[in-house]
Amino acid sequence: MKFFIDTANLDQIREAQDLGILDGVTTNPSLMAKEGITGEENVIAHYKAICDIVDANVSAEVIATDYEGIVKEGEALAKLNPKIVVKVPMVKDGIKAIKYFSSKGIRTNCTLIFTAGQALLAAKAGASYVSPFLGRLDDIATDGYQLIEDIRTIFDNYEYPTEILAASVRGPMHVINCAKLGADVMTAPLSAILALLKHPLTDSGLAQFLADHAKAAGK
Repeated sequence: MKFFIDTANLDQIREAQDLGILDGVTTNPSLMAKEGITGEENVIAHYKAICDIVDANVSAEVIATDYEGIVKEGEALAKLNPKIVVKVPMVKDGIKAIKYFSSKGIRTNCTLIFTAGQALLAAKAGASYVSPFLGRLDDIATDGYQLIEDIRTIFDNYEYPTEILAASVRGPMHVINCAKLGADVMTAPLSAILALLKHPLTDSGLAQFLADHAKAAGK
C-alpha cells in the first residue's frame, strides 16, 4: 500500500518524507487556506515547494467544475512539475476532462467518490486514481469499507489499472482495514500515520528493556 499524506503543511510533509514511508501528497484549497496560502501565485508556489520535498505524486486540485475550466487549470498544474497529479471532481464535465487528460498522458485523481458507479465511470475515463471518501461515509452511518471492497472487486474483474486511493482516512484502524481490503493507496493526516507506531506494550517493553540495561550497566 502506498502512503500519501493529506495536508498542505510543509513541516508535516518533511516529517513524513524523513520517516522514509511517504509515497505522495494530497491537498486541496481548504488545506491550503488552513495554512494561510491564498492567491493563485502563492498556491502555485506552494505546490512547487511540495514537489521539491517529495519524490512523486502530488495531487493538485482544480477549482473549476466546467470542462473548459478544468482542462485549462489541469494543464497549467501539470506543467508545474512531472510529479503533479491533477485532482478532478466527480462531475460530468470532470469525467470528460479525465478522458482528455488521459489522452494527453496527464495523470488524474478523481475525487469525491461515494459510490462504486462513480468509481467505475472514472476508471473507464482513464483516471489514474479514484478517491473514495471513507471518513465522510462513516459520518453519515454508511459503510465506507464496503465501498472500497466493491470498487476493488470491479477493478479486479475488468483489470482496470486505476488505483484505489482511500481518502478521508482519520485513524490507524482506517489505514489497516483499507490495506486488508486491497486499497492501493491511502491518504491521511500525519497524526494517523504516526499512530501506527504506537502500542502500549511496545512502550512498556522498551521501558523495561532500558531499565534492565541500566541495571546491568550499574547505573
